[in-house]
Amino acid sequence: MITSVLVANRGEIACRVFRTCREWGIRTVAVHSDADENALHARVADTAVRLPGAAPAETYLRGDLIVKAAVAAGADAVHPGYGFLSENADFARAVLDAGLVWIGPPPEAIEAMASKTRAKKLMGISSLREVTEGDLPVLVKAAAGGGGRGMRIVRRLAELDAALEGARAEAASAFGDGEVFLEPYVENGRHVEVQILADTHGTVWALGTRDCSLQRRHQKVIEEAPAPGLSEELTEELHTLSVRAARAVDYVGAGTVEFLVAGDKAHFLEMNTRLQVEHPVTEAVFGLDLVAEQIRIAEGRTLAQDPPRARGHAIEARLYAEDPASDWTPQTGTLHRLTMPGVRLDTGYEDGDEIGVHYDPMLAKAVAHAPTRAEAIRRLAGALERAAIHGPLTNRDLLVRSLRHKEFTTAAMDTGFYDRHLPDLTAAAPDPHAPLAAALADARSRSRFGGWRNVPSQPQTKRYGMAGEEHEARYHHTRGGGLAADGVRVVHADAGVVVLEVDGVQRRFEVARYGDDQVYVNTTTLTALPRFPDPTTQHAPGSLLAPMPGTVVRIAEGLAVGAAVEAGEPLLWLEAMKMEHKVTAPATGVLSALHAAPGQQVEPGMLLAVVQPA
Repeated sequence: MITSVLVANRGEIACRVFRTCREWGIRTVAVHSDADENALHARVADTAVRLPGAAPAETYLRGDLIVKAAVAAGADAVHPGYGFLSENADFARAVLDAGLVWIGPPPEAIEAMASKTRAKKLMGISSLREVTEGDLPVLVKAAAGGGGRGMRIVRRLAELDAALEGARAEAASAFGDGEVFLEPYVENGRHVEVQILADTHGTVWALGTRDCSLQRRHQKVIEEAPAPGLSEELTEELHTLSVRAARAVDYVGAGTVEFLVAGDKAHFLEMNTRLQVEHPVTEAVFGLDLVAEQIRIAEGRTLAQDPPRARGHAIEARLYAEDPASDWTPQTGTLHRLTMPGVRLDTGYEDGDEIGVHYDPMLAKAVAHAPTRAEAIRRLAGALERAAIHGPLTNRDLLVRSLRHKEFTTAAMDTGFYDRHLPDLTAAAPDPHAPLAAALADARSRSRFGGWRNVPSQPQTKRYGMAGEEHEARYHHTRGGGLAADGVRVVHADAGVVVLEVDGVQRRFEVARYGDDQVYVNTTTLTALPRFPDPTTQHAPGSLLAPMPGTVVRIAEGLAVGAAVEAGEPLLWLEAMKMEHKVTAPATGVLSALHAAPGQQVEPGMLLAVVQPA
């Protein structure tokens, strides 16, 4: 019987596994990098072990250190989570060789399926060898790992070499394995997968389907179960293929078989020999705890002959600290507050935690379950819309608009959804009354009714940055100690709540302030601006600033001062949060300065280059 589990992972999935372990009375052991010393997963575990020596991005890839940590902490089992070493057969063997229980599939099954190239051979599918114009578009994919890392779409032969180079580098950084391969890219397909669960006694469950078509950078954003709109025949075919894949490698534990569905035809993509990020939607529909099932199976217990029946519909949305309107640029900083009542929230953060640059920017997964798909959509969109998310910029607005988009509500979406709709989904729609609410709350907290002046022609003014633009709020104190603004009746104002009546309709604004400049009004983020801007912070037109902290991976080939560049042309690449991010020319013109160099560490706002506009 398992009594103590070390999770060879971090963040949300480590906290998720610990939650089940606590419910089962199993002691928990966390491992952490120096950067994660105060991370939530390290704080909530019964025991935490520092992994010494390695750089933060490499720490969780050091299987030797993790096995030593498990032995030192007295753990008798290891759960790999997802990502990092979760599909590494050598790590699984090292765990078993140390006399520990491996809560996952046999190393031989991982070896057969974790490499996408070997998995395709096993399923009788061959990868592309040489690419011609007639093969385009093609997809470059990492042979190991997933999550969209090491993946590139190539639509022109001239782009192939650069795509291969970038994919290899990204895959090596994320998984310790730079092998990549090519396969045809199916336009406008749906990403559909089947959750499987297999015990050591020959029973294999196919637990319905999931649709994961809404993706950015080939990484899933919104997932749901069951996949809507599939025929019974296609669903049965997917189940049959998935069970067959599991039996072919004597699979044990939880796994996922992924397909690209175009019409009524299914194309095998890969088998993930681990728990998936989106496993909660299957849990909700089938009333299961998949982590608990993994532990039961690792202890040798038998699954029932038939799986439980599916009930209702579940949808999951991944909340990321990123700016979708700026090429999904990851964001860092303090997460002051995160609350989302009414739905399941799986997260690796608590209020006050720092979102760093070393790891994936996912803050949480929000999951809604309801009797019907329409009700699940409404419940999840409403919870996201009302959530208090105070901290770096997130994709919250994008998620809400995606869930309410007609193409999604009618289940007509595919993997090209964001390619078609991103501009509309990220169009700024700031609340015009948010700056006034922020100013009134600030005035209340500072003045405590002491700010009235007998100069009615001179209102108080405050400036705020909102959605990339500057806004001015104007108000004045009244003789009775109240606050007033032109065209709006101030019904109530204190430091945390402002109620305004606009055109006869009362609206409530909840206001929170952190530090001297960050203000959150309902779902709107504001930056309080100084009365007199600092001229030293201004940059010349055409300045290219670092959008995030990271490392300069490479400079565009042949780029040098004096070169002519086009607006949007890639100039350099940064690595941050385990992915490469393209930094492009802000204008068409001539490169007049280049301050970046490969290997250089940069901080947000650092001047990288200057393009003298044409």
